[in-house]
Amino acid sequence: MKSKLARCADQIAEAGSSIVTRLRAGGKLIAFGNGGSAADAQHIAAEFVGRYQAKRKALAAIALTTDSSCLTAIGNDFGFEEIFSRQLEAIGKPDDVAFAISTSGNSKNVLRAITSAKKLGMATIGLSGRSGGELCDTVDLCLCVPSDVTPRIQEAHLLIIHILCGIVENAVVDTGRTSGAMQADVIPGG
Repeated sequence: MKSKLARCADQIAEAGSSIVTRLRAGGKLIAFGNGGSAADAQHIAAEFVGRYQAKRKALAAIALTTDSSCLTAIGNDFGFEEIFSRQLEAIGKPDDVAFAISTSGNSKNVLRAITSAKKLGMATIGLSGRSGGELCDTVDLCLCVPSDVTPRIQEAHLLIIHILCGIVENAVVDTGRTSGAMQADVIPGG
């Protein structure tokens, strides 16, 4: 796993930097995916809003997979392919980051959401596996785990998510007080 992820190191660092830049500009991370990828979307949002390791102010993040009323209403009225794109149309802003997770890179609802995010001027980051699928050709930056085995891809996704959390949190803590939504206010002894 280590050698496979080492190939993604520069892209992971670039993704972390992009997220930090957008958060400093007052944006938020908006994560989404299906099944295990939905759980990963919720995981990264929880780490940002809660904490990863350091006690600090909350970072703006949301997972589009958590509102069952919204998901079922949009799925029923517009189709399952629209469950994320419709939510992005409602809450997405140009300074936000759309964080799309799909092990295959071919989930139609994830791809439609990226199309909506691009129309809104959002940065787009994909977390995928295998060849990256259509997602890698659609997002600004694709973190593609070079494996064809879904459980290995999902395990690597969680590791990448934790690395990104560390990059973002370290940027907040290391800069002390930053502008906008990322003021650190680190609590000593955390």
